[in-house]
Amino acid sequence: MDFREDLNLSSEELLRALFDKAVEVADPMQSLARHLPEKPDGRVIVVGAGKASARMAEAVEAVWGPCEGLVITRYGYGRPCTGIEIVEAAHPVPDEAGLKATSRMIELVDGLGEDDFVLALISGGASALLTAPAGHITLSEKQAVNQALLSSGAPIGQMNLVRKHLSKVKGGQLAAASYPASMLSLMISDVPGDNPAEIGSGPTVGDASSAADAREILSTWGIEVPASVDEVLGGQTGVVPPGDIRLSRVTNRIYAAPSQSLEAARRLAEESGCDVELLGDALEGEAREVAARQADLALQRQIERKGNDKPLVLLSGGELTVTRRGDGVGGPNAEFALALALALNGAPGIHAIACDTDGVDGAAEVAGAIIGPHTLSKASQEGLSAEAQLENNNAHGFFEAIGDQVVCGPTLTNVNDFRAILIGAPNP
Repeated sequence: MDFREDLNLSSEELLRALFDKAVEVADPMQSLARHLPEKPDGRVIVVGAGKASARMAEAVEAVWGPCEGLVITRYGYGRPCTGIEIVEAAHPVPDEAGLKATSRMIELVDGLGEDDFVLALISGGASALLTAPAGHITLSEKQAVNQALLSSGAPIGQMNLVRKHLSKVKGGQLAAASYPASMLSLMISDVPGDNPAEIGSGPTVGDASSAADAREILSTWGIEVPASVDEVLGGQTGVVPPGDIRLSRVTNRIYAAPSQSLEAARRLAEESGCDVELLGDALEGEAREVAARQADLALQRQIERKGNDKPLVLLSGGELTVTRRGDGVGGPNAEFALALALALNGAPGIHAIACDTDGVDGAAEVAGAIIGPHTLSKASQEGLSAEAQLENNNAHGFFEAIGDQVVCGPTLTNVNDFRAILIGAPNP
């Protein structure tokens, strides 16, 4: 692909190809089978949750055949399985379907013996899809706390810590319920740093945090909670400490991670005639602030490469956050893209893509957006103020209006955000 023959069109094609490659290598149907052991003798139960979990279950049955089990995934992310029941529920704010399915999952693993085997399939999204509020917390109260966390700008690790202590299934509690059965937990990482305890709030992983830690996070981000939450966090929650004997028969294994997807994108970019600079697969922070820093870097790199006609791609992953100030429709990837376009201010020769690898950026059925030198001028022609749209957290509305959204539908996997900035040859 010689995208330099028509930079405007072919730059967008290359950026989309890089994103598609990052998603492809994380597809469970392409990557999970080699991590499965031989199917154990005796009773085998498959459980799981997350936006990739139904696809993971499909991959398991492609190798093992029909299995007993229950997996909870996001609405629209179900896959055909012969034995494993697939339940669709709400994400990112839990609903009644997730509540009922989680209760049934706990009942399914309760009472297993030493000769039984549990395969857990965990991916991003499990924090909302596995819903079993602790104490007297109601579903509506859990939903309110969840929504407040999502809007606060808190890092995903802190949000998941709170979720663990308000749950009867997260923070190692699913594994504890399965004891003394042996368990293998296969995970797709969507968290910066690939900490298994943070993926889906760690339902099969012990956690040393305390209820006091959860209270401190809620206080730091100014989140008011009902009395039922105060009551749960005022005592000892069910989160299982790492050394607990109920975790002694669990093996946790991350088999797909953002670094693998970025590496695949890097190889494709180099094959397409680009230099590549990896900025990291675990970036965190406010989306618009990270965008400003990456815009500065892109402009600097373009100046440094003057006279070199070989394009440069800046690749990064991680999970950015958005502190909601307005009432628009947006997500961290679209907000990053909009803030990046503003910071670049129409700089010639620079294009970028920012998408969530699960196909859903925030709560919208949109993966993200593509920008280029003409993004702001296209908005002006539509009578849109990019600055006003950013302040209203309406990045998805902005890109929908100018036709630069990336809509791919459910990808059936989830290895976090994907960002690529393509820096073409600077003008002589």
